[in-house]
Amino acid sequence: MSSEAARSSTTPKNPDALEVTHVHGERIIVRAAANGVELFSYVYRPDPVAYEACKPYVHPLRTLTGRLVSGYRPSDHRWHKGLQMTASHLSGQNFWGGHSYVHGNGYLELHELIGSMRHDGFDAIDVCADELSFTERLTWMENGGAEWAREQRGVRVHAVDPATGSYAVDWSIRLTNVREDGEALHFGSPTTAGREMAGYTGLQWRGPRDFTAGRVFGPEAEGELMGTQGPWLAFTGEHDDVDGHSTLMFAHAPWNADAIHASHWFVRAEPIPTVAFSWAFFEEFALEAGESFEYRYRVVVADGAWDREQVATRLKRLAW
Repeated sequence: MSSEAARSSTTPKNPDALEVTHVHGERIIVRAAANGVELFSYVYRPDPVAYEACKPYVHPLRTLTGRLVSGYRPSDHRWHKGLQMTASHLSGQNFWGGHSYVHGNGYLELHELIGSMRHDGFDAIDVCADELSFTERLTWMENGGAEWAREQRGVRVHAVDPATGSYAVDWSIRLTNVREDGEALHFGSPTTAGREMAGYTGLQWRGPRDFTAGRVFGPEAEGELMGTQGPWLAFTGEHDDVDGHSTLMFAHAPWNADAIHASHWFVRAEPIPTVAFSWAFFEEFALEAGESFEYRYRVVVADGAWDREQVATRLKRLAW
């Protein structure tokens, strides 16, 4: 790749094709070659606002027709940035950003508890006509600068399907405890700290404001799915600026069931639209020094208001 940008050798005549631009030191952008829509922007440059827990994120995230399906620094939670990996309660530190929940005192502005995730480099960036994949190295640092964990992150944008108006984003994490003091890392959430049904942590999506009060459903249930478990969950919202809906599908890789700790859905349609693959909703888990854990997730972005059968069929046809 050149020092300024790298593009895949694609042609707009191919409706499945992607164009990829790497703005070095800043972001990786994926566009639909057929219409030039910027589908996905992975921003890894250092975030200037430490209180928001500096870390890479995806924004904007758009459908194939250009409808925006991610929110960025909303007024209610400035630290919510599209799609991002988080950890709200990690051995007394906050890698989620913003206010920290303290049992008995509620949410407090404790800047000294805000951790960060440093981008250390890419091991690989692979681009072909219809797919982008990259492997990134990151270091998780507590507020004082001590290095607590090393992460190997994998992101893949693929499965562009104009017939269904959808494409997929896969996100994997392998995290290793590298604390020099030999202490375990304890992963929790506001719920494990005493706040009922607020188990947010892990990979989180913040939707645009017009998705507020959208439809949430899983393979068998609909509506109030907070704290439940399941292989997938879907969120459909109606846009303000266009006459139409969009749907996001959140799915676990099958082997997540055997991961270090069982996951539950953190999901709200009101007062804000958000979904998280919470890996520590009700109970903490520990990662001992030198040990690692792995999870893999999939987010499918689609135009239209999909129903349960459509979601299940599309997810089934996408191989892991």
